[in-house]
Amino acid sequence: MKILLLDSNHPLITEQLLAKGFVLEEDFTSSYDEVLQKINQYDGIIIRSRIPLNKNFLENAQNLKFIARVGAGMENIDLETAKNLGISLINSPEGNRDAVAEHVVAMLLILMNRLFIASEEVKNGVWKREENRGDELLGKTFGIIGYGNMGKATAKRLSGFGVEVIFYDILPNLEDEFAKQVSLEELQERADILSLHIPLDASTEYLVDENFISKMKKNFYLVNTARGKNVKTSAIVDALKSGKVKAAALDVLEYEKSSFENLDTSTSLSARNKEDLQFLLESNQVIVTPHIAGWTHQSKEKLAQFIVDKIVQQFC
Repeated sequence: MKILLLDSNHPLITEQLLAKGFVLEEDFTSSYDEVLQKINQYDGIIIRSRIPLNKNFLENAQNLKFIARVGAGMENIDLETAKNLGISLINSPEGNRDAVAEHVVAMLLILMNRLFIASEEVKNGVWKREENRGDELLGKTFGIIGYGNMGKATAKRLSGFGVEVIFYDILPNLEDEFAKQVSLEELQERADILSLHIPLDASTEYLVDENFISKMKKNFYLVNTARGKNVKTSAIVDALKSGKVKAAALDVLEYEKSSFENLDTSTSLSARNKEDLQFLLESNQVIVTPHIAGWTHQSKEKLAQFIVDKIVQQFC
């Protein structure tokens, strides 16, 4: 089988697949149109997020047997077209679940204990104690939406912090020793902290909007390591200003480029969009990281290994 690698990944992918007899070609620079012209030569594609695999692309990939996404999210692929064409879809959410879970806890502890703020103040000669009094996790109710690989790993990490973990998921019977499954209404009633671990699709785009926030009984902390467009930025900014959202830890932003390589600061952003983004970047109520929750040295290798194992299992 001939495989096209469209993004740079851990070298074990190339090393192990070559050893199994696959033919590999790397192309990390060609544009969408350039790849489109040659895609019918390949049996498989291994991607991250650089090029969108839309309907037009897939219909031109006449010999394609599989798409392997090194990571969890599949929103860059037209899943319906791929399934209709009989193209196997492979991803590796198992590879970075531990990294995401640790990132969630790290951001939350930094946020609730004002660690960045206090550190910067001391470095600038300002010594404030009462103003930097922290808020403990102990005794709080931690609400998770989406109890797949990332949600479960996060609940497991929280087991030593003395929090009650509850979760909502569209699938039934997922409860385990680390978290209790509840309705969305109960989660909104009880949660002190909300953490998102969901894919991006039609049902989850702007899930957390003005209406959702209005149904949260308590003022709450928000953590988003899923996708930027799971959250309506303007709604969060308004809630931060009103105090309904106490603070937010955001590894993803609505205004990211689809490749996740940077923020989209193009002229397509409205004046309100730009104002909201500036608020998030400047507010001491918000921690923002550049889509790196699953981005550790260890996860890079694990993501690649899961992809190789799944391709070999299915096609060797």
